[in-house]
Amino acid sequence: MNLKLAFLWPKVMEYFVFITICFSLTPKKAYQDAPEAWQMGFQDPATPVMQGIIDLHHDISFFMLVILVFVIWMLSRTLYHFREGNNPVPEKILHGTTIEIAWTIAPSLILVFIAIPSFALLYSMDEVVDPAVTVKAIGHQWYWSYEYSDYNQSDEESVAFDSYMIPEDDLSVGQLRLLDVDNRVVVPANLHIRLIITSADVLHSWAVPSLGIKCDAVPGRLNQVSMFIKRQGVFYGQCSELCGANHGFMPIVVEAVSLQDYVAWVANKLEEA
Repeated sequence: MNLKLAFLWPKVMEYFVFITICFSLTPKKAYQDAPEAWQMGFQDPATPVMQGIIDLHHDISFFMLVILVFVIWMLSRTLYHFREGNNPVPEKILHGTTIEIAWTIAPSLILVFIAIPSFALLYSMDEVVDPAVTVKAIGHQWYWSYEYSDYNQSDEESVAFDSYMIPEDDLSVGQLRLLDVDNRVVVPANLHIRLIITSADVLHSWAVPSLGIKCDAVPGRLNQVSMFIKRQGVFYGQCSELCGANHGFMPIVVEAVSLQDYVAWVANKLEEA
């Protein structure tokens, strides 16, 4: 018996080492942060707000499914039991106190169960925590301008740039048609960021699905949203308000990087200014 174990033990260790190497070489999860062809669901969430939106959607879908099954079951029983063959002379019932109370109270309770998490999510979306970075987004026909006012030392030394869509003929390998831009919005991950949104001409809308943000850009008015990006990555969005002939050609690209890379990016932008 001991000789058999001694013979099998090296093979067991080889198998264990092989499995360990396979798991170590397994690629990390690839997040979906851009739209795909025939996509039906949400993009992967990158902020707590977007995670809350997806969770609320799934919760409401559960209630919807239960109600749908119940209504179909009731209609089927009604059509089966009260068809003309079973009831040639229909009952003349005008009121049913019990069932009327039930179909009034049950929907009210369902609405309460839906309202509690939805109110919590709405308040969390409006809450603006003391931000580490403030970015101002200005909508134009048909591009976006961005300003990082935290680093403005003078009018000449400021972090500000325009962001245009890359034409299809100029796209590089791996870049997305109608979604990639020449200048990305670079922000640090795992820090609270305040985004101030306005417009210089007509109504626009700054929307990035993975971040759970969709905020109108109104001329003469400043709208404010906050975001806390949980992971590094590149997140794509588009203007979501009809703003003219080239409305579909003013995309948004947000790149979340580490704090060290963000500081280096800001220093490089200040040197360019």
